[in-house]
Amino acid sequence: MTALSWRGGAPGINRNWLLIALMVLLGLPAGILRIVDLAGGGVHLGPGLTVLVFGGGIIVAAFLISWAGEAAQRDVSQTLALAFLALIAVLPEYSVDLYLAWQAGQDPTGPYVHFATANMTGANRLLLGLGWPMVAILFWFKRRRGLQLERGISLELLFLAIAGLYALTIPFKGGIALWDGAILMGLFCAYIWLSSKTEHLEPELIGPAAVLGNLRTSRRRTVVVSLFVYCALIILACAEPFAEGLLEAGRGLGIDEFIMIQWVAPLASETPEMLIAIIFALRGQAAAAGSVLISAMVNQWTLLIGSLPVVYSLSLGDITLKGLPLDARQAEEVWLTAAQGVFGVALLLRRSLGGLAGATLLLMWASQLAVTGAAARWGYVGSYLGFSVGLLLFDRTRLRSAGRLVPEVLDIFRRPKVPNAEEHEKER
Repeated sequence: MTALSWRGGAPGINRNWLLIALMVLLGLPAGILRIVDLAGGGVHLGPGLTVLVFGGGIIVAAFLISWAGEAAQRDVSQTLALAFLALIAVLPEYSVDLYLAWQAGQDPTGPYVHFATANMTGANRLLLGLGWPMVAILFWFKRRRGLQLERGISLELLFLAIAGLYALTIPFKGGIALWDGAILMGLFCAYIWLSSKTEHLEPELIGPAAVLGNLRTSRRRTVVVSLFVYCALIILACAEPFAEGLLEAGRGLGIDEFIMIQWVAPLASETPEMLIAIIFALRGQAAAAGSVLISAMVNQWTLLIGSLPVVYSLSLGDITLKGLPLDARQAEEVWLTAAQGVFGVALLLRRSLGGLAGATLLLMWASQLAVTGAAARWGYVGSYLGFSVGLLLFDRTRLRSAGRLVPEVLDIFRRPKVPNAEEHEKER
């Protein structure tokens, strides 16, 4: 049994608690340095060390949030609780992006306007272009079959399809308007509300999440809430220095700052989710692996994009309906990201993701890192959308599945309410 044991028993439990404690301690340097800096301590780190320390703080917090969020599934079933959980769980992805949107509002003619959507597009493309394929390919090598998803994933697929198709219209307006934000955040609220109506099943927890979830109810809630608060503070403390450190490091290395924000920054927040999904895949839990990544994309496509124009307008001090402006590069990135999302939904309409589909997603994503430029981006937009239409036209099963998404989601209201875990659980 290794130090990172995912099995039960006293040794495994002790090691998992040690891992939780280690992660908490690893997050402290970033928090302490930020407090000293805000207090006028004058601590200055080089750009590389700044990225390492504060990026590490975000990664640590993301792991802790992931474990605490999984454990919280033993308790949450009400809409407000689910909304709070979703908001905290996606905070790592949002921290850098919302900081950049705020800075863009402080100086609308400065460079931050060009970075405002970079982290969002990069995070979504990284999750779909790298996270999904890794899980699908590893699962195929493990079981020699495709990643099979549950029928209950219809809710996520429907909202991901709606958000992706809607995002294709955003660049035509020259920016992410406030009413775009209202619509997307409304979609997020509808998604959370419908999620609260679905069956609340006991989650199968692994590793640190399992030891948290197996605590007595009152103790579990105390520990989980404490971890959420701790992680939120660490992430908020790390967002600004991490983003600025990345920009400074990019300038020093001669790397396009847009690339640093788009591809390097999301690695800090997306890595924990991808690792958890990979662990599920290696254990043969296909549905759990897929659900982790798809739910994350729904949150990012609705709440994250919807938040950007709101934060920008608040920082600007002018609540204008125009919202966050998009230049030509950002518009192309949004179109490309939305087209990739539509293609991802088309692939998943059969409720499976095989090794070949995963390899296609991976190759199309990886090639974007080498082939850049406006013409290349438009080529990828056309390819993603063309493949999506082709899958629907030449695969009638997939087309029928798309037509059943709405009825399957509406069927949620006709199901009998299932008692949540708390009603069955007795204090241990």
